[in-house]
Amino acid sequence: MSGHDLLARALAACGREGWTGALRVSGAPGGVLHLRHGLIVAAESPGSPGPEALLLRSGRVDGEQWAALVRECGGARWPAAGLVARGYAGAAQLAVVCAMALQDAVFAILAGRVEGCERVDAGVEPPAPVAVGEPCARLLQDAARKLTALAGLPHPVHPDRERPLPVPDSTAPLSELRSDLLDHADGRRTSRDLAFRTGRGVYTVTVEVSRMLTEGLLRCPPEPVPIAVRVPPEGIHGRTPPPPAPPPPQPQAPVTLPRRGPNGFFRLRNGSPK
Repeated sequence: MSGHDLLARALAACGREGWTGALRVSGAPGGVLHLRHGLIVAAESPGSPGPEALLLRSGRVDGEQWAALVRECGGARWPAAGLVARGYAGAAQLAVVCAMALQDAVFAILAGRVEGCERVDAGVEPPAPVAVGEPCARLLQDAARKLTALAGLPHPVHPDRERPLPVPDSTAPLSELRSDLLDHADGRRTSRDLAFRTGRGVYTVTVEVSRMLTEGLLRCPPEPVPIAVRVPPEGIHGRTPPPPAPPPPQPQAPVTLPRRGPNGFFRLRNGSPK
């Protein structure tokens, strides 16, 4: 069973039962899907930036303001009420950010390797939930459609595979997103890494990296040539252990030396004078 089928069957069962809780998806990158009455209301994955990163990137609130809001609300991961009360963001904007983070997390989970699904009973309120949950089938279909669209591009890339480099001396006009990607692409970061660095959705960044590779704004360094290892005809033999160390020498008995007597002669201890 493929990862898509495994996740689809688990979510379909949750939807039929109207289940409320969290579905923990193991794999790479994996993640957690939060459900309420069979609908997905939030999603988290280490493979995609969360709503906090997307909101900070928008410039409506900075890091210090965010930290102050979190302290004021007792450490809440998503201080929505404080954001609206302070005028940092409107309720409609927060709803859009939550929906974007939810869809991007589902895409990141499905684009990776799904190894298993485990239900976890509802405990605390999920972080940054959407007001109206999304049907499980619709979210999976949307993520699958994005994967198909990526595969159909002239230079398809994977969110966690290619590590592009900027092409020097490029004079093409650049959008803000492309300029940010060129600033952070260094041959070590994948599209997922660039999404976290720029505070944008992993799907958006992956698509843009693919287009920039096609247009010659980015390039991928060649893969290192594997080193051939030759095996001798007689095979590989185990290492012969060294011989055991010799036992330590036994201590010798002390030698009795003669003593000098008062008259200048030497005599052995407990012996006769010489």
